[in-house]
Amino acid sequence: MYPLSNVFENQVLVVALLAGLAAQSIKLVVALVQTGKINLRVLTTSGGMPSSHSALVVALATGVGQTSNWSSNEFAIAAVFAFIVMYDAAGVRRAAGKQARVLNIIIEELFSEKPQFLEERLMELLGHTPVQVFAGAALGFIFMWLVGPG
Repeated sequence: MYPLSNVFENQVLVVALLAGLAAQSIKLVVALVQTGKINLRVLTTSGGMPSSHSALVVALATGVGQTSNWSSNEFAIAAVFAFIVMYDAAGVRRAAGKQARVLNIIIEELFSEKPQFLEERLMELLGHTPVQVFAGAALGFIFMWLVGPG
């Protein structure tokens, strides 16, 4: 049996995680350019440009394809997993974010005279636009292609 510490010897996993971290770091720069302020919250929140979820799963699938063969079952599993994550980020979670925005407006209008109901707003930025998902996917692919096990 292999010790758990060997998990960091898996170059595909390490590079995929680094691709996700790189995407989160880019979000910090994007937020700085957009607002002129450093906002460390973007490092821990979902949504934003580029999608770190997409970067991570596409880097993972790319690394699996590079090491296990593009026609392997392992690559097929990783690729399907990546598509599900990206679909969820741009579809389901984005729709939930839009619903949260509408619910926040309704709550503000209905309970404007009762501030105790306005204390906690629903999180509105849950998902990604298709462009943010594509940018994350491109980042993950390029990152693994350049840094990963070729």
